[in-house]
Amino acid sequence: MTASDHRPDQMPDRTATGGHMLVTHRVVLSLGSNLGDRLDNLQEAVDTLFDAPGLDFVALSPVYETAPYAPPGEEIPEQGDYLNIVLVADTRLPPENLLERVLNIENSMRRVREVRWGPRTLDIDIVIFGDVEMDDPNLTLPHPRAHQRAFVLVPWADIEPDVLLPGHGRVGDLAAEAMRTGGPDAARRRDDLSLQPPA
Repeated sequence: MTASDHRPDQMPDRTATGGHMLVTHRVVLSLGSNLGDRLDNLQEAVDTLFDAPGLDFVALSPVYETAPYAPPGEEIPEQGDYLNIVLVADTRLPPENLLERVLNIENSMRRVREVRWGPRTLDIDIVIFGDVEMDDPNLTLPHPRAHQRAFVLVPWADIEPDVLLPGHGRVGDLAAEAMRTGGPDAARRRDDLSLQPPA
């Protein structure tokens, strides 16, 4: 379920629009669910992400199961474990438009934000957006906590171990460190579960 070619993060699209060359960015999305039918939630999210134009599938990680996460010192409400995946795609959308699509999908699947670090039917994070850097109240790129999260790093390392997470290093090395510090249960690969790439 991975792409055979490893293209750079940023490349010109050969299709010009109005005399302007579009730029395609390589994006990485982290998806998780720990309410309802977790696997169905993830499959619906993957399918819906690609229902509209502007996002082209590249790779989909295996499914992992992880404990609920909160930063050190933060309390985690009682809840079940997550299923997590990482999705890689190319996009010609601006970051704000991709964020809007992500939020619309979360809302359509009844994502509730009443409890910080609480359970979720669906959570989608934009981890990187090519080499774009943003520090906006609604979107920070790259994701500021991705380098600490086994549920992002370990699935991502399965499909792109040599990619660099800006400011932190190689994804494969970061994933190994996350597993070393988090223990064997930090991210458990579920080979009995799988998702279908978008049609």
